[in-house]
Amino acid sequence: MTQSEGRPTGARAIAIVGPFQSGKTSLLEAILARTGAINRQGTVADKNTVGDGAPEARAHQMSVEANFASIDFMGDRFHFVDCPGSVEFQFESAPVIPAVDAAIVVCEPDEKKFPALQVILRSLEERSIPHILFINKIDKATGRLRDLVPLLQPTSRLPLVLRQIPIWENGVATGFVDLALERAFVYREHAASEVIEIPADTADREAEARYGMLEQLADYDDDLMEQLLDDMEPPRDRVFDDLAADVIEGKICPVMIGAAERGNGILRLLKAIRHEIGGLDRVRDRLSVEDDGPALLQVLKTIHTTHGGKLSVARVLRGSVHDGETVTAPSGESARVSATFTVMGQDARKSDGADAGDIVALGRVECAATGDTLTVEKAAPDQVLTFETPFPVYAKAVSASERKDEVKLATALGKVLDEDPSLTLDHNQDAGEMVLSGQGEMHLRVALERLTGKYGIPVDISEASIGYRETIRKTITQRGRHKKQSGGHGQFGDVVLNIKPLTRGEGFGFDDTITGGVVPKQYIPAVKAGIEDYLARGPLGFPVVDVAVTLTDGSYHSVDSSEQAFKMAGRLAMAEGLPHCSPVLLEPVMRVTITVPSDATAKANAIVSGRRGHILGFDARPDWDGWDQIEAEMPGSELSDLIIELRSISAGVGFYTAAFDHMAELAGRSADAVIETAAQRRAA
Repeated sequence: MTQSEGRPTGARAIAIVGPFQSGKTSLLEAILARTGAINRQGTVADKNTVGDGAPEARAHQMSVEANFASIDFMGDRFHFVDCPGSVEFQFESAPVIPAVDAAIVVCEPDEKKFPALQVILRSLEERSIPHILFINKIDKATGRLRDLVPLLQPTSRLPLVLRQIPIWENGVATGFVDLALERAFVYREHAASEVIEIPADTADREAEARYGMLEQLADYDDDLMEQLLDDMEPPRDRVFDDLAADVIEGKICPVMIGAAERGNGILRLLKAIRHEIGGLDRVRDRLSVEDDGPALLQVLKTIHTTHGGKLSVARVLRGSVHDGETVTAPSGESARVSATFTVMGQDARKSDGADAGDIVALGRVECAATGDTLTVEKAAPDQVLTFETPFPVYAKAVSASERKDEVKLATALGKVLDEDPSLTLDHNQDAGEMVLSGQGEMHLRVALERLTGKYGIPVDISEASIGYRETIRKTITQRGRHKKQSGGHGQFGDVVLNIKPLTRGEGFGFDDTITGGVVPKQYIPAVKAGIEDYLARGPLGFPVVDVAVTLTDGSYHSVDSSEQAFKMAGRLAMAEGLPHCSPVLLEPVMRVTITVPSDATAKANAIVSGRRGHILGFDARPDWDGWDQIEAEMPGSELSDLIIELRSISAGVGFYTAAFDHMAELAGRSADAVIETAAQRRAA
């Protein structure tokens, strides 16, 4: 990418991120209105914004997916990606963040949302994404900005450099002073701010704040430090150059202010992005992509439209792409691009193609998945970006309300998972269930609403089955005889089984001590099959584990014996014998790691204890100031809604991971309730 007057040329991509309800969609709307991309600024409350146009987003008045929009500003092209703020939908930003030039981090002057802000800032810092912090809703702020920034600083690894200070009038922010530009502006409702003289009662505060900004910049510029020590005023151009260099190189995070719903502070924010943010060459450096070569694209999102089929929204990292070209995915599969589109919220408008830096939607590239790197070459490209899907923390069993829709449901679920890779679908063979898992209650609710609304498939949901098992405590010897005569050849099988418990975790063992051919060898595998058939559901109604069975004796009939007869005899012996072996219910116990801000650790410990958990210990979260990790063992049945409680005590940012550890006995009323519930489900 070439440089023009120190600025990159070509389209740039900016992610808009921030905690839930911080005003990201409102900011995008204000940007579109201010630059003439739309005629009138809508509001989330009125459900008429470009972003959050999906029915599910409108219904819940929250972002549930990444939204794309583009503007032209002062001769430059900018693509914006409005990313959801709710932790349940934040994975939408995972494929986006590495491929953008910079991010605007929207936050409120609200300490309750600082933990969520820290999580978002860390994701940018780890990817080395330049970013600007935009303190929104400044018109509703009650405290001083000079007090707020020190409170915000622990959320950021980078120094927060205050770029603007508010002008107060009767306790309300009516404008701001740009510390780099040394100009004052008064806000105008949904219009450009008006330049005014710096108010006399603000001049001293401006001088102090500006000097503080320069001191922070001087930490990375020895010449500027010397000028400050000599009480020399640095040239304004030098200040802007330092700001741009430090932001691009990831040394600082500038802090700007505004009120998105009122359209305040928008132009200064856009100008900062235009002048102080790098371009695609920086992205290619981060992703180790060569500047020269065939067209290369990175897929940011997959959209299945109702009538237009599949769209793969991608950023062009190199070269250009047009209708009719064939692209190849990392899998080696290729597909022809049926059309190219620019995306504006829910609208896809046909385009002539896209050049390096642009975000474009490719039509009907069936081989492409979210996160894939695509090339116009025949050879499969190297995958530029890798990311891990988050651990699923909330699950429900799903089924079609009507049997005739089962095939349609499977197809629709495939599309929903293609659009949102943070959803997972598992088939529980034991329970005969499809289990949909995701990042929380709202996450699954939105997915199910899409199945019903977008694909017209009524869906039933229920609690996902827990992997209960049963075992035995006592040993028994049991005969099983299957004899049936119904004309012609009859059925005869006779076995004697020794049934005994095994140590926990040993599974199932089978052996025989048959001598003299009392049970012919060809029938012994059938006996084992009958035993295993019964063990699939024992006397308590669950699969039986940790049992050893030895075939010790039996008899056969030269005419009436058969494999089926001995299979039935083995099953009958188990059915009659196991209830007398003191069967006991086993529940899965999980090894759980809970991660929360430190001020929520005590409450998290109490939650674990209240859910029959056993705390193994806790320690500081590695490399995260102000966070703890709790190690515990918890019954699997206690995890179904654990995430809801964890988030309620941790400003929405607590999470956990879990892995199976062992099976443990469950007795008393708890076991009785599980057995009764399972019986009712089987009878339904």
